[in-house]
Amino acid sequence: MLVKYNCLQLFAGVTLIILIQKFLYNLKHFPMNHSFRIIVISILLLGLTLCLTSCKPKPTLAVVTTTNVTGITQITASSGGNVTSNGNSDVTSRGVCWGTTQNPTTSSSKTSDGTGTGTFTSSITGLTPGTTYFVRAYATNSEGTSYGNEVSFSTIPISLASVRTDFVYSITLTMAIVNGYIEDNGGGTIAASGVCWSTSQNPTIADNKTTDNDDSLGNILSYLTDLTANTKYYVRAFATNSVGTAYGNQLNFTTASIFSAIIFNPGLTYNTISDNDGNTYKTIQIGTQTLMAENLKTTKLNDGTPIPLVTEDQNWTALSTLGYCWYNNETNYTNGYGALYNWYAVNTGKLCPTGWHVPSDNEWTVFVDFLGGMDVANAKIRETGTTHWQSESSDATNISGFTALPGGCRFWNGQFANSGISIYLWSSTEYFQSGGLSLDWFYLNYGNATLSSSGRGNNNANSGLSIRCLKD
Repeated sequence: MLVKYNCLQLFAGVTLIILIQKFLYNLKHFPMNHSFRIIVISILLLGLTLCLTSCKPKPTLAVVTTTNVTGITQITASSGGNVTSNGNSDVTSRGVCWGTTQNPTTSSSKTSDGTGTGTFTSSITGLTPGTTYFVRAYATNSEGTSYGNEVSFSTIPISLASVRTDFVYSITLTMAIVNGYIEDNGGGTIAASGVCWSTSQNPTIADNKTTDNDDSLGNILSYLTDLTANTKYYVRAFATNSVGTAYGNQLNFTTASIFSAIIFNPGLTYNTISDNDGNTYKTIQIGTQTLMAENLKTTKLNDGTPIPLVTEDQNWTALSTLGYCWYNNETNYTNGYGALYNWYAVNTGKLCPTGWHVPSDNEWTVFVDFLGGMDVANAKIRETGTTHWQSESSDATNISGFTALPGGCRFWNGQFANSGISIYLWSSTEYFQSGGLSLDWFYLNYGNATLSSSGRGNNNANSGLSIRCLKD
């Protein structure tokens, strides 16, 4: 490889060589002090040495190649380059540049990936899905910016989202809750998602719909309201991105008509107890305890004091005194499931008929232990069949006679949930002066999956839960 030198340096070097040659010639013809000769020769040789050693190659543009593009997504990719020569001048910046037209430069989009020679990796971001891009590596030194070979690639286009419809629950006369799931956004932003429903198959967003989880993956939780009693509906989850709307699998359900008779254990003997409203309840002895076999539905305390009925969500949330409601405010249907009471009503100590009381947490423990523990008790306490529990299970025996009914609950914010799949029973045990402990059982079967749980809950004072009374 030819090496280019500075012209002035070469001229100076050649001149010194000529001077040294001439000086040496003169030494032969003219007498000179020996010491002086040595000094002059040394100076000339030193000058020549300094001149020649200070000669540097002339800088040129750096040499760089471009790495093939990998890791391509809808909006990102990876590339890089290799600076094989710095052009006899330090490389002060390097990276890749890209654009949607050929021969991109550093005035286009670019990365900055260090300095010097050698290989480097570049992350290309901020791309548009389904678009072709051109990429070149670059390297900059004192002579300017050089570019590597050009490579091209196309980003992955956006596709429809992937969504599924999981299950329907809390079905009443006029309401149901649907769970869905957005599995993939298709590489785009989810503009809208929710559930659509109709009395005809394959509902679309042109029919009734909810809009629940914008711009997010994961669960869809939709409350379907203003339904018609005793009517079959078809439902699908949906998710919309820039390509269009994707739908999940179709499910169907039928809204309730009127409350059907409770199915008690026909092999057991029940007694009865009445409250101040004139409601009569079956009772059953389980171990050493005698309990109601139905959920409480009184609208008065045992001293005759009326309990306020609170229907509006904001009023329920604002309560700091006793109150009750019917699930989803459907009196004709949910009266059979009993009422839902807040903690302030429980804490009066006067909810149950005289001679009865709301069990403490310790008394619920006695009940559960007699039945073999929380998980074992789950099957032993539930009413059999699907008259009231949404999902039938082979393990539900109601062998205890307790005949648990899934009355659901009302959250502190006034929202109703889990009718048909859960029973939440207040205890009289306070929890940090903001509510109380409860006993909770949950059962739901959908597809090939079963969700079942048992446990204790710590509930806000404005939670609305069911009541079972225990004889004193």
